[in-house]
Amino acid sequence: MENRLILKENFQNGGFDSLLLDVYSDESMLSYLRERFAGAIDSFAENFAEEEVAIYSAPGRTEVGGNHTDHQHGKVLAASINRDAIAVVSKSSKINVISSAGGGRISIEVNDLAKKDDEEGTTASLIRGVLAGLAERGYTVGGFNAYVTSDVLIGAGLSSSAAFETLIGTIISGLYNDMKVSPIEIAQIGQYAENVYFGKPCGLMDQMASSVGSLVTIDFADPEKPIVEKVDFDMAAHGYSLCITDTKADHVNLTPDYAAVPAEMKAAAAVFGKEVLREVDPAEIIKNIPLIREKVSDRAALRALHFITENTRVDDQVSALREGNTAAFLAAVKASGDSSFKYLQNVYTNKDVEHQAVSIALGVSDYYLNADGKNHGVARVHGGGFAGTIAAFVENDYVAEYKKAMDRLFGDGACNVLQIRKYGGMQII
Repeated sequence: MENRLILKENFQNGGFDSLLLDVYSDESMLSYLRERFAGAIDSFAENFAEEEVAIYSAPGRTEVGGNHTDHQHGKVLAASINRDAIAVVSKSSKINVISSAGGGRISIEVNDLAKKDDEEGTTASLIRGVLAGLAERGYTVGGFNAYVTSDVLIGAGLSSSAAFETLIGTIISGLYNDMKVSPIEIAQIGQYAENVYFGKPCGLMDQMASSVGSLVTIDFADPEKPIVEKVDFDMAAHGYSLCITDTKADHVNLTPDYAAVPAEMKAAAAVFGKEVLREVDPAEIIKNIPLIREKVSDRAALRALHFITENTRVDDQVSALREGNTAAFLAAVKASGDSSFKYLQNVYTNKDVEHQAVSIALGVSDYYLNADGKNHGVARVHGGGFAGTIAAFVENDYVAEYKKAMDRLFGDGACNVLQIRKYGGMQII
């Protein structure tokens, strides 16, 4: 713990610039970050009396490959980004959390961690679920005061909820467990909180990418012991930037669409007497497409086809990156996006075909990235899909042109140029 007034002064006078540059990898952000951290300390002081504080951070994530494969025990390629949720924290006898997003103070007793049905879908449910998950694994839990602020775009497919879950888990790891809760456990606990307490079905990729950090490939064949490997690859040095465009489409009422994806994939697996598609031989799936159509549906058959080909594409992407073959990597990214559009069918909801913001974003991206007869990059649906964002890997020299086109289409600031962050959930100070 450090004195908050001294911390604020050090942020304001540039004393932490080298630390901020190490974490966020973007010198152009330094002025913004100085003000952000100093402002968070002020907001903490307005709500809590404690002088000694610590600061924690958990990043959002971007999906690179493995769209909707994690819940079928598949493979993914994902990366943490330099947008995060941060918390100014002190110890307390109970849990008190105030967010810059509003909603008032959330207060939870440390000995009252049972699931509450009337809390489903709330921030309080995530906090309670994370602490319950830590306690069930035998870790020490305790109270804390926290002021939380996030610049991970909510609803933009960058996993603001996973960043928040990782943040809470990392706070408890730091305050009460000497940072000994592993990033993988924190991710698993975050998924538990979201599935059981919040009431949203999700896989484990979002939490794992946020908690572990960097560019990682994850094999979920055994979800209790996922194989996590970092992939060393400097995208900027190879001439490309990651651009995430928020189409500003609404996620409201899309939970049934998200839930149908794992449900239909599991129904397809059940045709073979298995729980998830990873347990089925891909050749058997191809051979028995007619049976899946008969027993489940055509869409379930298409989503099963997406899964088995997407799993292979993750291997292709990782191999290309490790070989420094940018062209092969980008081709695999494009193929992944095309499969998500055609077979997984998560680019728009068929309940509202008149609104297809993500489809528009992809179509316009394809035009601009190839308008002069040269290929300047690739774009694909990002994250859960149906609404939200697209991701594009764009040549550095063409980023300004691409960003201008996306901002003109969806509004100023819609297109964000991001860096891959090398750290997951962490105690910054």
